[in-house]
Amino acid sequence: MGCIHTKCCCRYPKSLVGESQDFRQGVPYCLQDKNNTVIEKSLELIPVASHNYHLEYLVLAQRGYYPESPDKENQDSFCIRTNIQGNPNAHFFGVFDGHGQFGMQCSNFVKDRLIEKLCNDPTLLDDPVQAYNSAFLSTNDELHTSEIDDSMSGTTAITVLVVGDTLYVANVGDSRAVIAVKEGNCVLAKDLSNDQTPFRKDEYERVKLCGARVLSVDQVEGLVDPDIQCWGDEESQGGDPPRLWVQNGLYPGTAFTRSIGDSTAEKIGVNAVPEVLVLQLNPNHLFFVVASDGVFEFLSSQTVVDMASSYADPQDACTAIAAESYKLWMEHENRTDDITIIVVQIKGLSNSGAEHPSSTGMETASSRIDFSDLPSKPNSQHVAVTNRNPVIVVPTLNNQTPL
Repeated sequence: MGCIHTKCCCRYPKSLVGESQDFRQGVPYCLQDKNNTVIEKSLELIPVASHNYHLEYLVLAQRGYYPESPDKENQDSFCIRTNIQGNPNAHFFGVFDGHGQFGMQCSNFVKDRLIEKLCNDPTLLDDPVQAYNSAFLSTNDELHTSEIDDSMSGTTAITVLVVGDTLYVANVGDSRAVIAVKEGNCVLAKDLSNDQTPFRKDEYERVKLCGARVLSVDQVEGLVDPDIQCWGDEESQGGDPPRLWVQNGLYPGTAFTRSIGDSTAEKIGVNAVPEVLVLQLNPNHLFFVVASDGVFEFLSSQTVVDMASSYADPQDACTAIAAESYKLWMEHENRTDDITIIVVQIKGLSNSGAEHPSSTGMETASSRIDFSDLPSKPNSQHVAVTNRNPVIVVPTLNNQTPL
């Protein structure tokens, strides 16, 4: 997500479906500004003694390349906290993707406050879902009353809490978590989060009830009939997505329906209530990825899993995914978004701790997430997106200049 000079929001065009690639062949794409590539954390190993397995993880962060703003700060941030509340079986991974003029400040504020609240909540390990809800909402309230101007700035939050052999995935916004599942001889990607945008019927109806006008930029500018309240899906119509506007104004123009911050958009339904998914791990779960939409804007979940599966070392996997994302951004935009990716490998988990090792074990809490459209067979197609639009935009109606 982001302001007009940062993030975009459409997905994978059918015109590019069908391309495939062996991601281990050849030299990785040369990042144009290698000084901005930072392996923020070297490979770390975390034991989960209660179920006799361990996690191996690595983080890579790449500041975006903006030719017109070469010194623009990285608005992404991340947080990894092990042994939460002194429990050796509880670990936290989170990525926060800021947007707007003060996006960096918002993402860093939320990164620090959210984990602090979770660590200090005595109910966390007994009721992680309720603790998540409380932490997200109180962090949002604190951001509103902080010195940071979050009227038109905010952040996504995609977080994974590991407790024993169970994942609790809480999401606000359009960053993403995905897990790799072995099914026969295939490795499939299963999304652990669902992007929160007006493309979703449930989110569209919710923000409409809160007073939002939902229109694309073309509709606001009179190029398309504003009474047509159907935009297809994000894959085919992401070039001019539906956005949220106040009733009598040309703002805020957000293409997301949930975030932390964004106090102006909050008045028309944008909120910080997380969608929480619960997943019991089994030996078929190989690794999970937590990343900002700098990765997923041009790469599908399956492509990211395919790439990560090609490497035994998480550092190589992170580097390859970031390099491919950077390459596609430069090919289509001549700039890049900030890219942050955490790859967490699941090592040595046996059947002993899983009640249903043959199933995905997914459950949802809070708002329901629909996984009916997950792939039922392997899809190694390399897909990308063109004709991208920013997530926050003000139309140029009456010669107004976009913010």
